Amino acid sequence: MLVQYVESESAWIPSAAKGTTNGNVAAAEAAKLGVPWGVTIWCDLEGVKVGTPRQRVIDYCNRWHAGVASAGYVPGLYVGYHPGLSSTQLYLKLRFSHYWGAFNLNSDQFPAVRGLQMKQSIRRSEDIVPGVQLDYQVDRVSADRLGGRPTLLALEGWPELP
Repeated sequence: MLVQYVESESAWIPSAAKGTTNGNVAAAEAAKLGVPWGVTIWCDLEGVKVGTPRQRVIDYCNRWHAGVASAGYVPGLYVGYHPGLSSTQLYLKLRFSHYWGAFNLNSDQFPAVRGLQMKQSIRRSEDIVPGVQLDYQVDRVSADRLGGRPTLLALEGWPELP
């Protein structure tokens, strides 16, 4: 899976035009990398400047979604700190059906009805691979309340099942 980060984690102002541009760029870059259609590309929604009208956030997200979906990818929404929308708006006003939550997102901030398909976790000692010096985050993947799951690109046969 791929994620496209926003321009600021603390204060940026989304717009419909930025959503169109960023969604098209995300899809074009995924194609350049050879990522096949059907893989989830995540839109990063966090750090929206306080006071930004909610409709601007909604327009940004839905235009981003359209750009990614029209290229054959599966749009997903990463919900981080201060997304600028309520849990009900995340579910009812946006076209997304795939949601990933930040480690510090409270359950009352999850998209209403659907919930999350991925949730960041704080790295625990059992998550560390011995001898590997790599900075990474840990995410837990599961079906959301409506049975949805993200799609990803993996090597054939991975993970090996018993």
